[in-house]
Amino acid sequence: MPAQAERAQQFHQLHIKGNPLTLFNAWDAGSAQAVARGGAKAIATGSWSVAAANGMADGEDLPLDVAIANAARIVSAVDLPVTIDFEAGYGKTPAEVGESVARLLATGAIGVNIEDRFIGKPGLQAPLDQAARLSAARRAADATGVPLFINARTDIFLNAPAVEHSDAMVDDALMRAKIYADAGGSGFFVPGLINEALLERVCRDSPLPVNVMMFSGAPSPMRLAELGVARISHGPGPYRAMVKWLEGAAKEIYSPAG
Repeated sequence: MPAQAERAQQFHQLHIKGNPLTLFNAWDAGSAQAVARGGAKAIATGSWSVAAANGMADGEDLPLDVAIANAARIVSAVDLPVTIDFEAGYGKTPAEVGESVARLLATGAIGVNIEDRFIGKPGLQAPLDQAARLSAARRAADATGVPLFINARTDIFLNAPAVEHSDAMVDDALMRAKIYADAGGSGFFVPGLINEALLERVCRDSPLPVNVMMFSGAPSPMRLAELGVARISHGPGPYRAMVKWLEGAAKEIYSPAG
């Protein structure tokens, strides 16, 4: 456990406003090893990619037992901190989220993403309801002595096209950031937000280090650093690029001219 706690602390320290940690998301042990060989400081999974690699859809269609086993293989395969995209926490209640996070911690993982969208229906959890879920995750981590990095994700900006993002949405996001921080969150993840002025405001006023995802039209990593971002994720991008290459290579092999 001390080694796991040390890695968790190391992972916390990698989140520096203006000097962001870059995570090129993996999906299994082999891809994690490839990313590690590329020079990564930490390994992160993307739930979409993990689900797709198992022939399933994102949204907790992947059974918890499979998600846990996959996390354990990744942790065992690399000598780096590993954070797991855990969707909405794999639990209908805060208590169930805590139980699922306890199982994840037992794999050796030191970080987790927990999003505030509902699974299986539209909409977001009410801020205080989501706070209860995050608090349960924090209690599960405290019981082990591991300072788990809880990346509190809000899907506010995924619920509307980028051109419709507004200061009112940022107001909502910042309100959530403060509540999630009080509940034990370690980072604040705002996938979908690419507007520079709005993102700069989130980075300035969030009580937690801000994580963004690389999207089409997103500012460059250098510009994201200037805006105050502390973590850059690539989400399903690496998996999609790999599958596109694989499919193209297969078509060449199986085409009549091949």
